[in-house]
Amino acid sequence: MSNGVLTREPDARPAQPLKKPSRYATGGPGSGGSIPGRVVAGILVALLFLLPYGIMLFGSLKSRAEILRIPPTYFPEQWHPDNYVTMWSTPETPLPQNLVSTIVISVAATVLVLVVALPAAYFTARFRFPGRMAFLFLVLVTQMLQPAVLVAGLFRQFLAFGIVDTWLAMILVNAAFNLAFAVWIMHSFFASVPQEIDEAAQIDGAGRWATLFRINLPLVWPGIVTAIIFTFVAAWNEFAASLVILSTAGNQPLSVALTKFVGQYDSAWQYVFGVSIVAIVPVIILFAIIEKRLVGGLTAGSIK
Repeated sequence: MSNGVLTREPDARPAQPLKKPSRYATGGPGSGGSIPGRVVAGILVALLFLLPYGIMLFGSLKSRAEILRIPPTYFPEQWHPDNYVTMWSTPETPLPQNLVSTIVISVAATVLVLVVALPAAYFTARFRFPGRMAFLFLVLVTQMLQPAVLVAGLFRQFLAFGIVDTWLAMILVNAAFNLAFAVWIMHSFFASVPQEIDEAAQIDGAGRWATLFRINLPLVWPGIVTAIIFTFVAAWNEFAASLVILSTAGNQPLSVALTKFVGQYDSAWQYVFGVSIVAIVPVIILFAIIEKRLVGGLTAGSIK
């Protein structure tokens, strides 16, 4: 105050440096390109990934002679949609039984993984117990092992149990080798849920199982969907262990049945392509149904 007049004191704080603008302030990488250019780039990438499937589709509609013709033809000169009918009754392998075996093994292995991985992931995320980190490390180590490496030992073990050449053996193999991934991914989702939510539910009278299934599961559903899709696809495509453990043609999955059409002196390539198309259709349908939740599960935790 000077002579009865209020005056503003000068600001003694040092001037703040200008904040450097984020590199993503304008929309992220690639946002500066024109829309037609991005559309063209997207179409080219899509065609690159769809080209092998297009070759399989057109190959499945050709005759064997046309497939082996030199120079090759890209599109069938004579269309043979009847290949998709005759391949189910070929003498090489009983395809209807192979399809049923693939579905039973994949679905049962996925369910078994969820039954075991859900409580394990919840318990390791919520409780601190002796040996917890060692347990998680061992779970991670098992992910480094593949059925092809242990298939000889697995065969001897299942032979001792009397379950060689059965669906049960392959259900256990697929569940065991996909359990580690499911536990780890769901563990991270359960750990991201505040523990205060569990405490509030328990104060309201909810038990541990009610807290897990009624409170936590809706919050970690993207992680569960991610574990389901990866487990199902891995079990659906498993080949090495099925080739050794399953000897009966009807018990073998499609991945093994597919090789029956490729012989030393003769190969029915039109059926190879047809069975391949049939084998990928259920996986594509599954991806289309849960694609939104799958993307949410894969990107969860990327933004703090």
